[in-house]
Amino acid sequence: MMQKEQPRLTRRDFLRVATLGTGAVAAGGLGVLAAGAAPGGAGKPGGGAARNPLFVPPTITPIDYPLTAAPATVDLGGGQTSNQLAYNGLFPGPTLQASSGDQVSVDFSNRLTEETTVHWHGMVVPHEVDGHPLDAVAPGGTFSYQYQIRQRAALNWYHPHPHMLTASQVANGLAGAFILRDSVEAGLGLPSGAYEVPLIIRDADFDRQGNLIYKPRSSGYLGKEPLVNGTRRPKLDVDQGLYRFRVLDGANGRVFRLALSTGANFWIVGNDGGLLETPVQMTEAYISMGERLDLVVDFSGQGANSIFLRDLESGWDLLEFVSTNQPGHTRSVPTQLSAIPPLTAPVRTREFSFDGMSRINGQQYDLNRIDWQVPFGEVEKWVFRTNGNAPHPVHIHGMPFQVQGRTGGRGVVYPYERGWKDTVLLADGETVEVLVRFDAYKGLYLMHCHKLEHEDMGMMANFEVV
Repeated sequence: MMQKEQPRLTRRDFLRVATLGTGAVAAGGLGVLAAGAAPGGAGKPGGGAARNPLFVPPTITPIDYPLTAAPATVDLGGGQTSNQLAYNGLFPGPTLQASSGDQVSVDFSNRLTEETTVHWHGMVVPHEVDGHPLDAVAPGGTFSYQYQIRQRAALNWYHPHPHMLTASQVANGLAGAFILRDSVEAGLGLPSGAYEVPLIIRDADFDRQGNLIYKPRSSGYLGKEPLVNGTRRPKLDVDQGLYRFRVLDGANGRVFRLALSTGANFWIVGNDGGLLETPVQMTEAYISMGERLDLVVDFSGQGANSIFLRDLESGWDLLEFVSTNQPGHTRSVPTQLSAIPPLTAPVRTREFSFDGMSRINGQQYDLNRIDWQVPFGEVEKWVFRTNGNAPHPVHIHGMPFQVQGRTGGRGVVYPYERGWKDTVLLADGETVEVLVRFDAYKGLYLMHCHKLEHEDMGMMANFEVV
């Protein structure tokens, strides 16, 4: 099981590698859940400077579709441009959309100066096309990602996953949404078309010329300004009715606590793994790096006042909603959304300690080491514990899981964490238990912290489904 030993990766090594080819400024401080005070300007409550129309990436069917990662100049809104990395020249990349049963065929070209992969975060795919670091595409190289969609409707996403380079490539612009559809979702009458909007939320820093820049910190990168769909100071015109917002935390190291500036309720109808069993009404919700939330917001009584999507951790106003005073989607939110058979009766328990900023169970990631094997088709309980330097959003490749319990710290499983998940937030002092069953594909997969700086420094492990 043990193969050729890989040199140990130190924090100094990580910082040196991650900064190659990138300019940077330092990020802000680290709070309990990676909160940072809004430094002024665009993120301040009320909006600050003039706002720009929200960019909504074009929706593409990923069948015989060419996807290229390359340097690009992108528009951040209001004529502000940035030199950075992008998929097909867009920031975020094109929104891919397909249905259960479809055959995906994406012809990828790497036009970067360093190796990269495409990881299909949340997608249940054969290990050969999961974007594992062992399968890196060299600069100038190509690779054809082909697989069949064998899972329920959900918002997933795609991003790089090369060894020790994931954090810099994502921070410098490489990410895009992937929306899956199925017949169950189609029959619910949820807001669609112009009333369904993907929102990729992250933070960023810029140089004096307005170019996106990145400088890693071993504690996790925190930018000084929020972006939504790559737009600085975004706004969205909304009709009077319901909107469905497919929200992804695409940040490297920031946890958001989302709320409306009015304090009003919104519905959560889904998470990482798709629809919940029933909608949940909340006034706020946590979303950590790599997690998704499917929100329905009612603007029918908004009037002439602006409403903001706000991050309660930083105090940032992320997105302004401006009323058009026109009628919109008026169907009510269904009371029943989907059926989710529970996992039960685990045959074994595995325990994982997330140690410091670079180790799991005391071990730093080795590209060539398989850390454990998982029997195909058996339910297991996996227990995650912190041993310092949280938050650690724990992401498992290859199959979603069901969260069973959280003790210590926040001490509760939130109702929007039920159902199927592929990433779960492990905050300071917390222990989280999940049940998982790998019954789709055998092969090599990853588990890691989705604070991308921690991942690149070694808080990652290989496991094999056998």
